[in-house]
Amino acid sequence: MGMRTGSPELEANPKSEIRDPRSDEVDIALCRSILYEALALGFRPPTPETISRLASAEGAHALAAAAAVLDSVWDSDLAPLAHRPSAPRPPCSLADFHASFRRLFGHTARGAAPPYETEYGEDALFQPPQEMSDLGGFYQAFGLTLRPSEHERIDHIACECEFLLFLARKEAYALVHDDAAMLEETRRATRLFLRDHLGRWAPAFGRKLGREGQGGFYGALGDLLVGFVAHECARVGVAAGPDLLRLRSASLGDAPMACGSGDDLLQIESPARIGEAE
Repeated sequence: MGMRTGSPELEANPKSEIRDPRSDEVDIALCRSILYEALALGFRPPTPETISRLASAEGAHALAAAAAVLDSVWDSDLAPLAHRPSAPRPPCSLADFHASFRRLFGHTARGAAPPYETEYGEDALFQPPQEMSDLGGFYQAFGLTLRPSEHERIDHIACECEFLLFLARKEAYALVHDDAAMLEETRRATRLFLRDHLGRWAPAFGRKLGREGQGGFYGALGDLLVGFVAHECARVGVAAGPDLLRLRSASLGDAPMACGSGDDLLQIESPARIGEAE
């Protein structure tokens, strides 16, 4: 992963290797995108891909390798957390995954660990609609469309992780193509989204999921979310949310809005501007 510069002689001698610092930034952005992709996949309803990519030894090794790159830069300990979703034994079947998914997330917004941002926070009549509107503004500003056929809400944890996956890959693209304007706008959007959305509520959701799903796949995924988001917030200089957030007394109910798939998101090539940072 990444690019290197230098003559064949330098490549043959690791001690003399000249690295382009920007290639390191590309590697970091791509590894961040891999973790966001894993989280987005893991929090969607389980499929055979969930098992093969996240709950198998091979999938866990690939995810841990990406996490290890970040550990080397951030002095973090994400690689062991990335291995844990594959740890439960005996191996779980897809039916087992569905049973755990239903138990933890339920058929409505209020399962044991609600995966929706607007379920968390103080009771305020206009706050949840404002948060949903702000989320929609982020997605639309980058040309991302909502897919009503999925019947999912735009404040779902998988949708928010998928958006940050898109931004991380867009950041890598901007670095490779030396597009300073795109790089600045993408990094700014990442910071604002972590500050106002994912970084605000993911720690509480992840901690709750870790407790409710302790010893299982989803508990391990919650722990990975907490660790990764904490380092992401520190990286961009914003405070991560608390470990505990109260649930609002009233749900927004189902909203017929959803993010597109990861493939859909990556078709976008140029960003639009989001409102001014404070």
